[in-house]
Amino acid sequence: MQVLIVEDEKRLARALKQILTEQKYMVDMVHDGNDGLDYAMSGIYDVIILDIMLPYRDGFQIAYELRRNKIDTPILMLTAKDTVPDKVSGLNSGADDYMTKPFAPEELLARVKALTRRRGEVILDETGFGDFNFNASTCTLSKGAKSVHLNYKESEVLKLLIANRDTIISKEDIITKVWGYDSDAGANNVEAYISFLRRKLHFINSDTEIKSIKKMGYRLEQKP
Repeated sequence: MQVLIVEDEKRLARALKQILTEQKYMVDMVHDGNDGLDYAMSGIYDVIILDIMLPYRDGFQIAYELRRNKIDTPILMLTAKDTVPDKVSGLNSGADDYMTKPFAPEELLARVKALTRRRGEVILDETGFGDFNFNASTCTLSKGAKSVHLNYKESEVLKLLIANRDTIISKEDIITKVWGYDSDAGANNVEAYISFLRRKLHFINSDTEIKSIKKMGYRLEQKP
């Protein structure tokens, strides 16, 4: 899952990033309102953690612009301001939740998880497609008694394919979601991990295949 942190206090931003990366989130961080809006407008993030007091433009303006442009990414507004009018302003501008500094890491993680559940994009620990099961907590792919372990990147690609089971997911979307917005990863990286997953599906004798759709991307399909 991809998270954007927009926070001008660099020390706090680094602490937030560490908390989230330890939970296997992909994290980008920027330190002013202009960069924050540019990154957020990409629409690739699952959650945005947004400070109110920022250089160039504040968090209220960013939230308002995102909603005006139909970007529905959940926003957790993070600020030292805890008065009722400030909270109302944040929520009215388009934020989904509001948390004041200082905060406990456990509260931050709980609120981020709640926002992804609200959006309906969270992958349960036990999920699957067709005839295979996937345990996200242990990174185990299985069919019946046969199972195989996936590494982190393989697991993230498979989760994206499962979450987008009814659509085609492009190589570009896989890169931004799994490697990150500023990554140097390219189409060959995606192709390599798709190949790894195909081999592991074959190893467990699954009848599910990762179908390549020419010039569009990939989707999961059950073999006839």
